[in-house]
Amino acid sequence: MSQLKVVTLGGGSGYTPELIDGFIRRHHALPVSEYWLVDIESGKEKLAIVGALAQRMVKKAGINMTVHLTTDLEAALAGAHFVTTQIRVGQLAARIQDEKIPLRYGVLGQETTGPGGFMKAQRTIPVLLDVAKKMERLCPDAWLINFTNPAGIVTEALAKYSPVRSIGICSGANSMMRDVAKAYDVEREAVDARFIGLNHLIFADRIRVLGQDRTDDFIEKLARGTGHNQLKNVPDIGLPAEFIRALRLYPLSYLKYFYLSREMVEHELDALGRCGTRGEQSLAIEKQLFSLYRDPTLCEKPAALSARGGALYSDTACSIISAIHNNQREIHVVNVPNRGTTPDLPDAAVIETNAVIDASGAHPLSYGRLPLAVRGLIQSVKAFEELTVEAAVTGDRNLARLALSSHPLVPSVAVAEAILRDYLLANRDFLPQYAC
Repeated sequence: MSQLKVVTLGGGSGYTPELIDGFIRRHHALPVSEYWLVDIESGKEKLAIVGALAQRMVKKAGINMTVHLTTDLEAALAGAHFVTTQIRVGQLAARIQDEKIPLRYGVLGQETTGPGGFMKAQRTIPVLLDVAKKMERLCPDAWLINFTNPAGIVTEALAKYSPVRSIGICSGANSMMRDVAKAYDVEREAVDARFIGLNHLIFADRIRVLGQDRTDDFIEKLARGTGHNQLKNVPDIGLPAEFIRALRLYPLSYLKYFYLSREMVEHELDALGRCGTRGEQSLAIEKQLFSLYRDPTLCEKPAALSARGGALYSDTACSIISAIHNNQREIHVVNVPNRGTTPDLPDAAVIETNAVIDASGAHPLSYGRLPLAVRGLIQSVKAFEELTVEAAVTGDRNLARLALSSHPLVPSVAVAEAILRDYLLANRDFLPQYAC
């Protein structure tokens, strides 16, 4: 395979310049000759703007890559080798509803954690399963690389209900290892760590820098506030030093939603009145980005893109695609079915962990029992995720009720019922499976 055809669904996304930049920088190892950006009719204007920037970036790089812009999904998929997904069904307006509705009831309003992740999955899973059916017919040997949130839940639906080869990715672990590198003033390549958990709910329990175990030392840095552990889209509220030392694990920033749930909800409610939800802030950032993208002299991704929270997207996605294409047997942190990695979760459940990536896919490394300190939390959220997948596939309202009621951040069945009622009403145009 000397030339590659890559397709990105949600091609009009503000994140697309990240991917283009990643493919340009890796063109010697990833000879992408056809790059197709696909979007829906209502996204044609953004697709045209982002696509024009992508074409200028490729022209400036002087590489043999043709960027196609289309709303014809089947034409794009035909003969593809890799399909990446970054879709947002309902666009940012739906995300903002996902965030605001739970806040009415004093529950976290967040894109992937809690009720927001449930609702986004209900809109997204049927669409991506339909894409997978088209892939079976038009590019049966292609890989589907899913970055669409909630990445773990969506990837689990694909793994359970489609024969298409798929891997879920997230830049969270990459971001965490970059924070370790910054703390020790070394390059990212000098850091490796062992991760376990679920998407946006991962922990590192072994951290090595230049081959030396620095786990305890880095955790002490976190406790003292000198080990940075902060994603741009997560409020900057620190965990207590005593708790960090007791946990003795390096948690992704999203874990603050569980360990500081009351404080985080209070922060979200305060922000709602001052600057809006994160979705509303993202909408403002997106408008600024697209004003930059329209500039016909812009030929590279703008620095302002990092404010969207996806600055490491291209590094994560392109390095994994390269590892598959070139059979590199590299270790990456991905979302993949458990398959015996830990006995504490079902084999079919998708987890986020270290895996060897080669031409045949992702092979998770054996882990063993989950750490006792986080075992119950991971198992509880995984039960919520499994119910969420089944609700999205079947449109069964009882499964939807059980999913929301089982999430650790939803305080009562009555609150779950109220959130579900409001969600189904607000999203009726995007939920055909709940029509009956």
